[in-house]
Amino acid sequence: MKKKLSCILLVDDDEPTNFLNRMTLEQAECTEHIRVLQSGQEALDFLAHKGKYLEAPDCPRPDLIFLDVNMPAMDGWEFLERYQRLRPDQKVPVVMIMLTTSLNPDDEAKAKAIPEVSGFENKPLRIDRLRELLKNYFPDRE
Repeated sequence: MKKKLSCILLVDDDEPTNFLNRMTLEQAECTEHIRVLQSGQEALDFLAHKGKYLEAPDCPRPDLIFLDVNMPAMDGWEFLERYQRLRPDQKVPVVMIMLTTSLNPDDEAKAKAIPEVSGFENKPLRIDRLRELLKNYFPDRE
């Protein structure tokens, strides 16, 4: 049996996409906890342990974050700018994968230029791609 990740964080404003991504993660049986947040600000608050996220026993620090590129109010790019400004204790080692429906190659190039971004994928998540990501970024799960 493979070792499960402690927590995976889904950051996306689209509920149907979150539903599909959660189902894929559950099917893969790859994590103990799945936390779904619908905005970049919620994700920042969660990572910084602010407000209602001061104590979040339902999801410890995430090992993996799937971040939507296009969200209202604060898109994935702005989230990343603000994430870079978090205190070091709020930015534990994490694999961050950007998710998009965009076919714009500039988005992928922009993501590759950001050190905090580990990968760039089309959404919704597919089980075969998820398994490949887990194999690449978490080889100690085997």
